[in-house]
Amino acid sequence: MKALLSTLLLLPLLFATGQAQCPAPTELQNPHPNGTKVCAQMYTDNSPYYDLCCAGSLLMVLEGEDQPYMPTAFNNKVSSLVVAQRCELTVWYRKGKAGSTRVFKAGAYPRLQEFKRAIFSNWDNAISAYYCKCR
Repeated sequence: MKALLSTLLLLPLLFATGQAQCPAPTELQNPHPNGTKVCAQMYTDNSPYYDLCCAGSLLMVLEGEDQPYMPTAFNNKVSSLVVAQRCELTVWYRKGKAGSTRVFKAGAYPRLQEFKRAIFSNWDNAISAYYCKCR
């Protein structure tokens, strides 16, 4: 009985460690295997719970990367992002770097629906182009 109780108490911890959590901007300091600095990371999933955000598919953005057209798997599907220290990520609402734009400075942005794009819309599932630069 005692062993069963211990197992039941540990079960939530096992599930919690398997879930995603946004990395800190300082965790992006290691260079990509090709030697280029990682500028940002974008994720397709988020959650109402901040410690479960930055999940789903991952798009690693390298320093100086300029994409007027998002890869198909990520076009209008980014829900969370993290920008490395001393970097900034500029995003656009429409392909070809058109439409609304926003600059995300260094930091973690676990829920893009909290960032307004227009009066009745936000940046959740709304990124179609990006440019990332670092100092």
